[in-house]
Amino acid sequence: MIWKSERAWAVCAAIAILWTVSGWTQTTPLPREQATEPAGDSLGVLVMAHGGGADWNKQVDASIAGLRDRLPVSLAFGMANPETLQASLDSLRNHGASTVVVVRLFISGDSFLHQTEFLFGLRSDPPEQAIMGHHLMDGSHLKPLKTNSRILLDRQGMAGSSEAARILLARANESASSPEDTGVMIIAHGMGAEDDNNRLLDAMQDAAEALRSADYGEVHVAALREDWAEPRAEAEQHIRAMVAEMGARRDRVVVIPYRISGFGPYGDVLDGLDYAPTDGLLPHHLVTEWIASRATANFCLAGLASPLGSCEVQ
Repeated sequence: MIWKSERAWAVCAAIAILWTVSGWTQTTPLPREQATEPAGDSLGVLVMAHGGGADWNKQVDASIAGLRDRLPVSLAFGMANPETLQASLDSLRNHGASTVVVVRLFISGDSFLHQTEFLFGLRSDPPEQAIMGHHLMDGSHLKPLKTNSRILLDRQGMAGSSEAARILLARANESASSPEDTGVMIIAHGMGAEDDNNRLLDAMQDAAEALRSADYGEVHVAALREDWAEPRAEAEQHIRAMVAEMGARRDRVVVIPYRISGFGPYGDVLDGLDYAPTDGLLPHHLVTEWIASRATANFCLAGLASPLGSCEVQ
């Protein structure tokens, strides 16, 4: 049985959380006084997203709709798919954008990073294996994209961001009538390599700490490692055990997907257990703010004034 919310608690004030996870690339933008309006240049943003069903894609598209009033923004679905990326670059160029920030709307900053860097001409060595659609191919067959635009690549994902932590806190508040009596399970897709997966779990601790600071009685993070059979089988057992144990100790268990959108496969994993499911990061206005912030950080780092925000607050 899945519990329904009895009433939503007011969402706590924004919690400023610094991302200090080692090994995840961050940028340091220039001070505002050093940022200049682009002379003879026009700015654009290319948002990369995994892609899913119609509702999944619609939520992502809605998250960038308001940004299009301020500069050209193009959306490329697919796991660093060269076809959708090329189409997005061409669209931005047709709208006059000669400097493009690529913001990667993924949970992990490591997702498809090597392939993305190669496609945008930011490294010369292709990945050993490249992803085309849902298939793997020999990376040597991958060709860089064709563009005359200046590319500024953001290497962060949403994991560990203050925006993600605040969204997860809001999701918990919507589903818990009494935080002290509530256990929270935060579940991510996960990564294949142990080091990558451990970095992701470490980054998720920021959201867990935000919930603990809001007096939630028990908070755990886990990664299902969905695309790797043996690690997934072990992770499923671990996740089910933790949710069951929390259910025995707490009045309510809330399960929050640490995903861009949707609940993922967690309903099947947790079949037969009592818990309250929530949405992923979308829909929420803070996803839009995160995209704008990441684009602004990269424009500022390049010495350009951003139409999406001030360099002073980066």
